[in-house]
Amino acid sequence: MRDWQDYLGLPLWVWLFVMPAALAALCLFRRDQMGRLLRPVWRLLDRVYLASGVVAACFMVMILLLIVAQMIARWSGWVFPGSTEYAGYAMAATSFFALAHALTRGAHIRVSILLNINSFVKFWLDGAAMLIAAITATYFARYAIKTNFMSEMLNDRTQGQDFVPEVVLTFFQMFATAPWNWGDLWANSGFGWVYTPVWLPQLPMSIGSALLAIAVWDYLTRLLVDRETSIIGEGVE
Repeated sequence: MRDWQDYLGLPLWVWLFVMPAALAALCLFRRDQMGRLLRPVWRLLDRVYLASGVVAACFMVMILLLIVAQMIARWSGWVFPGSTEYAGYAMAATSFFALAHALTRGAHIRVSILLNINSFVKFWLDGAAMLIAAITATYFARYAIKTNFMSEMLNDRTQGQDFVPEVVLTFFQMFATAPWNWGDLWANSGFGWVYTPVWLPQLPMSIGSALLAIAVWDYLTRLLVDRETSIIGEGVE
């Protein structure tokens, strides 16, 4: 963990792992107090997960529209450069934005053979599994975000025929720039089309993996407070 920089006087791994684990411990030993404190946060996060699922559905519709556009272009003899790349980006965005929402709906595969022994074993095994999943998801999210920064630093561009308007890149760069620098950012922005920087299609991966990590820690705290899992899968016959 040598490259985990300090933030607000503490290493990043403390904020990402120790602090959430301490919160989970409080939920285990101070159920009533933490339940009253966290339930409003849980309701807010449920809306975030639902919004993420809606965004994933929008990208899925975009895949359909791109396929239809490819068919029309082929029939009419037009050229639709980069359509395959755009469809791939939309598919990746669909997958990653749907992760947190799928977890809340019980859509991820969960093996429950040992969980059916008794309620005591179910609670502790479920808690251990959620803790391991939370740590794993947090590691993945951290390095996904780091990949974004590395791609931007190297100015890595795609090798396909896909282009994006430069104003779109400027818009997203605003979120990584101090507000007092926005004027200079837009002043130096053009209005042409440029090869897609790799960090742009990587954004859904970073956002989706971060939401998944938050969701797993979130549902771990719900499990420890309520003493039963809040992940209820839909029965399929």
